[in-house]
Amino acid sequence: MDKQILFEDEHIRVIFLKGSSDTLVISFGDLISRAKGMSINAEKSLIKYQYNVIGIMPKLKSWFPKSSMLQMQQYVQPILQQFKGIVGYGGSMGGYAAIKYSKLLNMQKIVAFVPQYSIDPDVVQDRRYAEFFDPSIHQDMQIQANEVDSDREYLIVYDPYFTEDKEHFLKIKPLLPKMHVIHLPFTGHEALAVLASSQLLNDFVEKPFDITYFYKRVREVKKQSKFYYRHVLDALLPRHPQALLKILENQDLALDERYFDAVLKQKLVQQLFNLKQGTVQNLHKLGIQLHQTQQATVPSPNVKTTEQTFLVFNLVSLKLECYAADIIGANSQYLVPLTVQANSLVKLELNGENYLLTMNDRGIHKLIPEHEALPLDQSPLVFKQYEGFCSMSYKQLTLSCDEQGFSHFVESGAEEQSKLQLC
Repeated sequence: MDKQILFEDEHIRVIFLKGSSDTLVISFGDLISRAKGMSINAEKSLIKYQYNVIGIMPKLKSWFPKSSMLQMQQYVQPILQQFKGIVGYGGSMGGYAAIKYSKLLNMQKIVAFVPQYSIDPDVVQDRRYAEFFDPSIHQDMQIQANEVDSDREYLIVYDPYFTEDKEHFLKIKPLLPKMHVIHLPFTGHEALAVLASSQLLNDFVEKPFDITYFYKRVREVKKQSKFYYRHVLDALLPRHPQALLKILENQDLALDERYFDAVLKQKLVQQLFNLKQGTVQNLHKLGIQLHQTQQATVPSPNVKTTEQTFLVFNLVSLKLECYAADIIGANSQYLVPLTVQANSLVKLELNGENYLLTMNDRGIHKLIPEHEALPLDQSPLVFKQYEGFCSMSYKQLTLSCDEQGFSHFVESGAEEQSKLQLC
């Protein structure tokens, strides 16, 4: 398809993509999809439906300064005059621009995902983007009442439980006389990524708003999204631990091992173990690989925390964690008690072999056979006994165990969470 640059300055690059439809889509980039060559935000989906597109792509994290947009307007006006149907589309910074410049660019419909009202720290409490605020180009940058009107239809998609985005929505809402809202709970600021779908984008552009239809389509798309369950699980786990089991029971999941980051993966594994549902099938559904398991009978745990749980090494997450004795017994193939003595190196027995538990400066543990040489980057953990309590250390750091059962090596070592008992 033909492309040409209509306008360019230090802040934006404006590209026209010629199509064959009767609709013109003005697609705004965001912090991630910034100007790169001749690329346009959501280009593949827009090409699929043969839309004519004006792609307004930010070069910098500068929130489409008004001075640039006013200069640009005269260059795109001849194209705008050719279309009766003009739809604005964008997320986050792009959603902000789609709303703010809707009247300037004569858009009839605006689809904005998680838009900002402003990034001015004097105007909003949200500080995620405050570092990008530049008083020299962002004077009165908030969306103004005279930049929108009732001739235009606004559709906003956001997560009502995500505090930062909700603040922006509540400030935008009174300004928009004709607005539809789609709530997308437990997706944080990733609504656009969760709903990435060519067909849904086409629906947003072409179909008159019908709340029943759109919520049905949104549910269909989000359940197929590789981002959706990541956000749902992260949001639900602390309050609704059974939600994980319901998702595993009702969904035919086969996630890639890189789907979850290390922190969330550790939370999920711990939750499965606490629910006594750490089956191979459940772990594989979540894309969690088994490095090794404990086959032999394991000794009883004997390192107790101030939370009255026991410290073990998790063979799935490869982390030191804390569990109640019955949880350790139910997951004995994965949770290995430590073999420690006062003032000695930390060891554990795995399938009849003795290992030193070591760690490096990046917090990565390794099990080293007891009589083998240590890798240069690994140092052993030391179990120390003091008057009335014990502790575990790595170099100058001390192990601290929190009430959720996670452990961290910290600089201070005399706090209650760092005190252990040898049973």
